[in-house]
Amino acid sequence: MAQTVLITGCSSGFGKASAQAFLADGWDVVATMRDPSGWSSRDTPSNLLIVPLDVRHVATIESAIRKAIEHFGRLDCLVNNAGFALLSVFEATPMDVIRGLFETNVFGYMQTMQTVIPHFRGVGRGRIINVSSGSAILPEPLMSVYSASKCAIEGLTESLQYELHSQNILIKLIEPGFVPATSLARKAAEQAATISVPPAYQTLVDQTMAMYMQEPKLQLASERDVAQAILDAATDETGQLRYIVGEDAKESSTMRRETSETRYMAWARDRFRVGA
Repeated sequence: MAQTVLITGCSSGFGKASAQAFLADGWDVVATMRDPSGWSSRDTPSNLLIVPLDVRHVATIESAIRKAIEHFGRLDCLVNNAGFALLSVFEATPMDVIRGLFETNVFGYMQTMQTVIPHFRGVGRGRIINVSSGSAILPEPLMSVYSASKCAIEGLTESLQYELHSQNILIKLIEPGFVPATSLARKAAEQAATISVPPAYQTLVDQTMAMYMQEPKLQLASERDVAQAILDAATDETGQLRYIVGEDAKESSTMRRETSETRYMAWARDRFRVGA
C-alpha cells in the first residue's frame, strides 16, 4: 500500500520539488500551500491531492490533515517546509516583521506537529521531517532573525526526537545550504527593501551584499538535491537526525561541529571579513 505524505509550502522551491519527488517514488502526496491556484488541476494524477493550508492558521492545518486522511485513508509523513527568509539589520527590523517570520518559520512548524502527532500516535507510527537551513549551522551577517528561527527548529527537533521515539514516531532535520534556484533569496531581498538601513550600518551592508553576490567557490545544491534528501529521510529507518545538503552546508557543518570553537570562529570571521 502506498504511503501518504503531507508537505507544506508547495507553491515553489523545495516544497514543489519534494512533491514531485514523492509522486515519482509512488507515494500519495498532499501538496499544501496558502494559494493553490498556482498548481494546475488539469491532468492531476490520482495520487496527488492539492489542498490550501496556511501554517499561521490552525483551522487550515486541521482541515488539510483531515482531508488528507479522508482522501487517502492514512497519513504517514509530514514535511514541514513552509517558511521565508529575511535579510535586514536587526536594530532596524520592526518587531511585527520579526513576529511574522517566527509565526511561519517556528510556530507554524509547531502547530502542524501538534496537530498531526495525535494521529500518528493513534495509528502507532509516523514520521516528521523539518526543513531547517545552513543558516542554523553558520549564521550569516544580516540574517540574524532568520538564523534565530532556524536555530529554534534545530533545538526543537533534536529535543523532540526523544519524546517522539517513545511513540514510534521518527523526526528528521534537513539542512540545505544556499540554493540559488529558489525564490527564497529574491523574496528576502524584496522584504529587505522595505526596511531602512541605519547610516551607521551602510558600509557593512554594502560589503555583505557584495560578498553574497560573489561566485560561489563550492558546489551548491539544487532544489532536486534537497527534495531527494527529504525523500531519503522519509524512507530512512536509521537513527540519523540531520541530512546536510550542499557542499557549503557540509563545510560549515564540519567547521562548526568537528573543530574547536576557536578554529571555527576564526574561520567564520575570515569568511565574513569581520575582525575579532
